Amino acid sequence: MDSEDGRRVLDPAQDGAALKALTHPLRLTLLGLLRQHGPATASELAVRTGESSASTSYHLRVLAKYAFVAEADHRDSRERRWRSVHDVTSWSNEAMRASPGGSVILSVLHRRQIEHLQQSLDRHEADLDSGRLGEEWQEPSGLSDLMPRLTPESLAELWEVFRAKAAELTARDAEDPRAEQVVLFTAGLPLAQEDTAAGEDS
Repeated sequence: MDSEDGRRVLDPAQDGAALKALTHPLRLTLLGLLRQHGPATASELAVRTGESSASTSYHLRVLAKYAFVAEADHRDSRERRWRSVHDVTSWSNEAMRASPGGSVILSVLHRRQIEHLQQSLDRHEADLDSGRLGEEWQEPSGLSDLMPRLTPESLAELWEVFRAKAAELTARDAEDPRAEQVVLFTAGLPLAQEDTAAGEDS
């Protein structure tokens, strides 16, 4: 299902094959590169990923089969360019965990995101060290591991506020030449209270 804000919401009951296709690491990388840098050919993506153009071409066709990417406008007739169809792909965690194999797919996708976080951190630090990013980016950049106590309703509200504010600021800075692409990672992972009594003598 497509929404008006550029988000594709996958239903595990109807889109199981599409979700499974996303678990391939190269496909996620290709989709991310198209979203980050815009349309590209299989050859251009092969250079970025270190893969063969035959491999990137194959996986782009798989992504196209499940409507994650589509052909973009061509510069000339000799090349086939691809673009991401949506800005964001999302799903219902509840529906995923209720579907056969959904928990496994969720786990794989979450771990792919952690890998992306590590890659983004490495690039961010290299860009600062090399001067490709100016000193003005040092203070606002970083990671946070806040641990508030929230109800399920408050956590859901926090997600909505975050998404709305991110969209507002993105629109505000769209024409500002100082704007850079910022990789935002967010996690809301409730942890059950530990049973400390289990280790005590009775």
